[in-house]
Amino acid sequence: MIDLREQVVSFPPQPVITEDNLTVSIDTVIYFQVTDPVAATYEIAHYIQAIEQLTMTTLRNIIGGMSLEHALTSRDQINSGLRGELDGATGKWGIRVNRVELKGIDPPPSIIDAMEKQMRAERDKRAAILTAEGDRQSAILTAEGQKQAAILTAEGEKQAAILSAEGEKQAAILTAQGEGRAIETVFQAIHDGNPDQKLLSYQYLQTLPKIASGENASTWIIPAELTKALGTLGNQLGTIPVDGGGSRTRVDLDEPVETGESSAGTQAAVEAALEAAKAAGVRRVLYTSVVDPSDDNPAAVTPDHVATERDLRESGLRWTFLRNNLYADMQADTIAQAAASGQYVTNTGDGGAAYVTRADCAAAAVAALLSTELDDVALDVTGPRAITADDVATLAAQRRGEPVEVVQVDDAAYVAGLEQA
Repeated sequence: MIDLREQVVSFPPQPVITEDNLTVSIDTVIYFQVTDPVAATYEIAHYIQAIEQLTMTTLRNIIGGMSLEHALTSRDQINSGLRGELDGATGKWGIRVNRVELKGIDPPPSIIDAMEKQMRAERDKRAAILTAEGDRQSAILTAEGQKQAAILTAEGEKQAAILSAEGEKQAAILTAQGEGRAIETVFQAIHDGNPDQKLLSYQYLQTLPKIASGENASTWIIPAELTKALGTLGNQLGTIPVDGGGSRTRVDLDEPVETGESSAGTQAAVEAALEAAKAAGVRRVLYTSVVDPSDDNPAAVTPDHVATERDLRESGLRWTFLRNNLYADMQADTIAQAAASGQYVTNTGDGGAAYVTRADCAAAAVAALLSTELDDVALDVTGPRAITADDVATLAAQRRGEPVEVVQVDDAAYVAGLEQA
């Protein structure tokens, strides 16, 4: 008696060798149905055993052409290949194979352990890569943060230094103004009071205790005949006219004090500043001077710069001179006036000046400060080419929209024009 219903047969695991010479154990399940009982009876004996053997040989043929990794990931392909082969072979037996399923593909334990180690190594590799990327990004962000912090700190120190210098400058100016007022007040008070010999002697007696109380006054000498000494002092002072012809005008302490000072006063201040710099341990002085500091330069400030450069050379300090040419920034008003009037009045003749901007001068000063190879060197900070009066008139004409006339005058007329303006 033959059952015509669809039947399910599970075959025990079969050892199969893969293309990479690894033995795996595969068990299969086959779904089939007898469609022709006569053929199933007379064409084949024991058709279930025949299907089992055919399945084993076909499976070995298919798996033998695959690697282990391919076999583990290609169940659908194996099932389809088995079904096609079995259905084609069992058709003449009156049997139709409906479906073939692989229940399991089991590699040897050693291969399973190796696969687990490989997977673990891959995971460790990815973890190490991600950790390295994180450390890299963290280092980059940390460096960027430190960079920005350093920049902000430097900017803050720069502003603090500028404000401190401005404060010291104002304090020095106010101190000098106060001392000037005090000196002028004392000077006028002395001449207004007309002091006599008795007053001077009395002041001398008041000064003696102060001399004795000085820190370095461990030894001091008083003349044996103090009265005679005072008399001598009075005789010497008596030769000073009581009325020295000085101004008797009272000082207005609220009147602003002029800051101008003579050339001699300027050089005295320079010498004092150089002594203070040496005392403070300054190694090098960067000084901004004028182009061609010599007798051939008619500029009014040239003598002061010549003297200052001489003092720096003789001071024993390292020095760098930045001899700046005329500022191009100052020509903006000149060009605007020429454009407005249609005339450029000048006393330059055919000469020219290689103007330089204040920004370029500042950049040159910074470069000189940062350099370690400019000791005792004089540098000319100047523009790329000399600008003539015609060049200035051309710039003014571009602004005016029509030609600007160049009017050449002598020095006296030029100065008179400046005073009149």
